Amino acid sequence: MRYLYLLTFFLLISLQAEQLKVVAKSFSGDEKSGVTVFKGNVKITKGSDELNASIVTIYTNAKRKPTKYVAKGKVSFYIKTEGKAIYKGKAEKAIFIPSKKEYRFYKNVHIQQLNEKKEINGEEVVISTVDGKARAKGGDSKPVVMTFEIEDEDEK
Repeated sequence: MRYLYLLTFFLLISLQAEQLKVVAKSFSGDEKSGVTVFKGNVKITKGSDELNASIVTIYTNAKRKPTKYVAKGKVSFYIKTEGKAIYKGKAEKAIFIPSKKEYRFYKNVHIQQLNEKKEINGEEVVISTVDGKARAKGGDSKPVVMTFEIEDEDEK
């Protein structure tokens, strides 16, 4: 019985949530309002996901759980969906909504889906990490451009 408790303890430790790590040149936080701002070469990592920007603002609820991340300025990222799709890209602004596990990218967005050899360029791109769905919008003078490879019947 003692070994069962010990085994259960180690299993619970291994199932803990992944650690969020933020590295920046400076930060300011207001616990009362739930707003923390990181500035200067900001790098956020959680598991294999990475988000980089000039400024990142993290909004938290009363329980100090993040509700929204807003990244601005030279945004770059590397994310994996639950379906194992791997995305790498850049934009001028990004918003991550943890409750929906959804990334929203804005202005001059360029995204590559590395494991499917697809590219999306647009002014707004949304990626759900839960179901792997993506949608995009172009701007007034810039259409959405999607590039992907199609196998010819002769290549099979």
